[in-house]
Amino acid sequence: MTSATSSPPATRRMVLAGAVVLLLAVGLVALMVVRPSAASPPARAALSAPADDSADAGFARDMAIHHQQAVEMSFIVRERTDDEDVRRLAYDIINTQANQRGMMLGWLDIWDLPKSSAEPPMAWMGHTVEPTGDGSLMPGMATDAELKALEAAEGKAAEVLFLRLMTVHHRAGVDMARAGAETAGTDVIRNLAQGMVRGQQSEIGLMADMLKARGAKP
Repeated sequence: MTSATSSPPATRRMVLAGAVVLLLAVGLVALMVVRPSAASPPARAALSAPADDSADAGFARDMAIHHQQAVEMSFIVRERTDDEDVRRLAYDIINTQANQRGMMLGWLDIWDLPKSSAEPPMAWMGHTVEPTGDGSLMPGMATDAELKALEAAEGKAAEVLFLRLMTVHHRAGVDMARAGAETAGTDVIRNLAQGMVRGQQSEIGLMADMLKARGAKP
């Protein structure tokens, strides 16, 4: 566990560097897995390009950003506690969401669509997300101040803060995933979104139990 005298900015730089390396790696793997070959017409049909303003493209872009922060928070908490249960949960979130992020960015690449848009976040859902100036780009995302607090926390305090922040993050992620599953036009996005709903709901229940075990409320 990192000592209390460690510099939070330095920790965050190391965390982000590790996250970037991992995300680049899983992104390359995802591209290798999902890119259809010239000899597989059914695969090409399944990945036929949606429009730039489609729910599929909007979901892929926004959820990639949402996932990136979940991965970042998970890297941070693994440096702030020795608790094996929290570290195992963080590891699972890193692996799952980094892989899913790589898949979504890979599909945007296959569809020849930009990975960012001039449209505000969640416009594909019919929502208007007004800039808050606190670093939180979408509902459920932690603010800059909350991330700094997580970087500065140690032990049980870090565990509780992480579990609370990630619970809120997952709840908003589930809402977005449900919208993606209902409105997307491609099977790949619908199936991925449905899997996100199931997986994150399960982790929300797990985190509620972990908070209770630490005498804390969500």
